[in-house]
Amino acid sequence: MCVAEISGNHLHDYGRAVEIVHAAKEAGADAVKLQTYTADSLSIDCDNEYFQIHGGLWDGMTEYKLYEEASTPWDWQPKLKELAESLGMECFSSPFDFAAVDFMKDCGMPAYKVASYEINDIPLIRRIAALHKPVIFATGVAYPEDIERALQVCKEAGNEEVMLLKCVSAYPTPYEEINLAMIPTLAEKYDCLTGLSDHSMGSVVPIGAVPFGIKMVEKHLTLKRADGGPDGAFSMEPEEFKDMVTGIRIMEKAIGTSAYALTDKQVKERNGSRSLFAVKDIRTGEALTPENVRSIRPGYGLHTMYYEEVLGKKALCDIAKGTPLAWELFS
Repeated sequence: MCVAEISGNHLHDYGRAVEIVHAAKEAGADAVKLQTYTADSLSIDCDNEYFQIHGGLWDGMTEYKLYEEASTPWDWQPKLKELAESLGMECFSSPFDFAAVDFMKDCGMPAYKVASYEINDIPLIRRIAALHKPVIFATGVAYPEDIERALQVCKEAGNEEVMLLKCVSAYPTPYEEINLAMIPTLAEKYDCLTGLSDHSMGSVVPIGAVPFGIKMVEKHLTLKRADGGPDGAFSMEPEEFKDMVTGIRIMEKAIGTSAYALTDKQVKERNGSRSLFAVKDIRTGEALTPENVRSIRPGYGLHTMYYEEVLGKKALCDIAKGTPLAWELFS
């Protein structure tokens, strides 16, 4: 599943949010994702040192101001969900407090994503798990014990429809920090589906993650990075998202199976490999020699492993140049 994260790329313009949903559809997305929060549900309006952001895209902002700028108005969300579904896509969200969980329930959201920084919010996870809808956990800042505790909460609620997203909480993410090789470890250790929430630039990483067994890719989508916004700098533009989806679909087809076996086409193409042929006219009774028998393409004659064995044999009939050798032609 290819998921287009709208995040704050709507720039508080509902019409732009609608455009992004349409762009997601045109780019081949299977779903769009929202974030359901208010600045007050994530932080407080305070500018002391604990709430200042230092470095990165949001340097100099307070957390509260960032969340105010990036939040998606709640009254938009049912309409955006309806639009996405009318276009044949799913629409789900990330809740950040009880009110958001209840709101998403009322909206009929089909799944709940727990953001990386909320994976240690056990009361929130318990509230989500009790709804018995799929729960998707980002693992960007999670220690193993955070994952284990979150999954245990879901299990205790009788909800085992979970997915873990490999994620790095760096915006944009340096390629050397991504560590795709961890994905099979997540799948094996926690016995669940895996996906990728990717904040790196371009589509190489999500396409490259497909052979590691992921079932979902999430990337931020904007109309143009130059338009700005809190997440614009590391978001994909529609054509880039489309290229990513195309690449993922190709990679899915190319993976195949681990069994060593030829496809029907490869079996047919074996006719192009080498075999033994008469390369000169050979008369009845004449011996087969290196001068009149060779290993050449195509593969319609005897296997080349019989080359030394057939040398010196006598032709039982005239063998024309270009005839594939067969046992009944000589003795």
